[in-house]
Amino acid sequence: MIKAEECLKREKERVGHYLHISSEQKLLEKVQNELLAQYATPLLEKEHSGCSALLRDDKVEDLSRMYRLFSKISRGLEPISNMFKTHVTNEGTALVKQAEDSASNKKPEKKDIVGMQEQVFVWKIIELHDKYVAYVTECFQGHTLFHKALKEAFEVFCNKGVSGSSSAELLATFCDNILKKGCSEKLSDEAIEDALEKVVRMLAYISDKDLFAEFYRKKLARRLLFDKSANDEHERSILTKLKQQCGGQFTSKMEGMVTDLTVARDHQTKFEEFVAGHPELNPGIDLAVTVLTTGFWPSYKTFDINLPAEMVKCVEVFKEFYQTRTKHRKLTWIYSLGTCNINAKFDAKPIELIVTTYQAALLLLFNGSDRLSYSEIVTQLNLSDDDVVRLLHSLSCAKYKILNKEPASRSISPNDVFEFNSKFTDRMRRIKVPLPPVDEKKKVVEDVDKDRRYAIDASIVRIMKSRKVMGHQQLVAECVEQLSRMFKPDFKAIKKRIEDLITRDYLERDKDNANTYKYLA
Repeated sequence: MIKAEECLKREKERVGHYLHISSEQKLLEKVQNELLAQYATPLLEKEHSGCSALLRDDKVEDLSRMYRLFSKISRGLEPISNMFKTHVTNEGTALVKQAEDSASNKKPEKKDIVGMQEQVFVWKIIELHDKYVAYVTECFQGHTLFHKALKEAFEVFCNKGVSGSSSAELLATFCDNILKKGCSEKLSDEAIEDALEKVVRMLAYISDKDLFAEFYRKKLARRLLFDKSANDEHERSILTKLKQQCGGQFTSKMEGMVTDLTVARDHQTKFEEFVAGHPELNPGIDLAVTVLTTGFWPSYKTFDINLPAEMVKCVEVFKEFYQTRTKHRKLTWIYSLGTCNINAKFDAKPIELIVTTYQAALLLLFNGSDRLSYSEIVTQLNLSDDDVVRLLHSLSCAKYKILNKEPASRSISPNDVFEFNSKFTDRMRRIKVPLPPVDEKKKVVEDVDKDRRYAIDASIVRIMKSRKVMGHQQLVAECVEQLSRMFKPDFKAIKKRIEDLITRDYLERDKDNANTYKYLA
């Protein structure tokens, strides 16, 4: 290629010395044909110096030369772009396999290490993207063929999951790790901004953008509600980037959540002023309530738990305050997200316990009784068996045994009896008693599936409303095109939704042609 480039350069100079300028184009075409066009395939496919070898060995200068030479001959760039696409796809697929192998080699209890593997995997994919974007812009001068090849290559492996987690979930978890307090990455503000920018760019290659949005929203909710977000500016910054990439509808709920928190802080200040102005209403407990707008936040399981008298008083005081602020809003209390700091007086020393509202309600039952059976606890709390088992397990079988259990086994059964463990002690004066988390992955997927059904319905009705009559294939094709910005709808799912809309009298089949639908106004 160096010789060919030299030869072309000399021919061009020669034209200036010996020939008329009008013959330059024809002469160069002839030379290019003799030197390049005839040998294009062997040159590009050579084992140790062809296009694949140059990409493998990062020969940036030679790749630039290859582009310069082959861009001059007809359809010369197509084979190069195809080889580029294959090379990038293979590299990305190798990373996916590597991450899969690392995850499957880890022992199940080392969940945090598996999480780290997935974090490392996303970083590697980002680095791979950075590397080949530089190739496209510098070696291939930003040619559209190579942009397209890069996009198609990344779409192949970016939609593969790793160890049971979809790429949408991996990206959402990656953002969560970077944005929450105590981030293991220890990045500067500029590095965080840069990483978030790159994640949003990666999102363009993922087909299930709605699944990413739901996972991201769940994790954002936890960061905001449990004060785990490291920086409000970064939270708003990524939402702006997501809005530019995917549109306002994509981020509207998330933006509402961030705004809610600001409004909630104002509410809290006003509530503290209200209690200070009405000492007779003071519940005697420091109370912080976060008021949220139902439509913005993920749906949370809520129960009518029988709260202890101390907590009931807190709830009543806040209700009274809230009615002074607004008359037409109904408060729904989500105790499953609450936390309480309670003082426990053990024989050795008092210890402050940080527990969930449910755990606190259960522990406060032991203020009135020394021993309680499983059935008495279920009756007094009015919770489901599953929830009571989780609570009792966290307080009597886990790391901190605040309650003693008879018989002393590692699992909870309906015949167990519990009593307050006055002998408990710990070197710390304040301890957090964790409640095992519920795996929400399944619920997120179910919620997204439900939303997709509505989205497909809306799309079909929108199309039919404007077209009035339409064939099945054409309707499915337009529906896929409309929805592909957020997710790739399954053909079977679209067919199912069409049948459902027919039974609900939105559409009807043509009497003469079953494959044609009519819109019913």
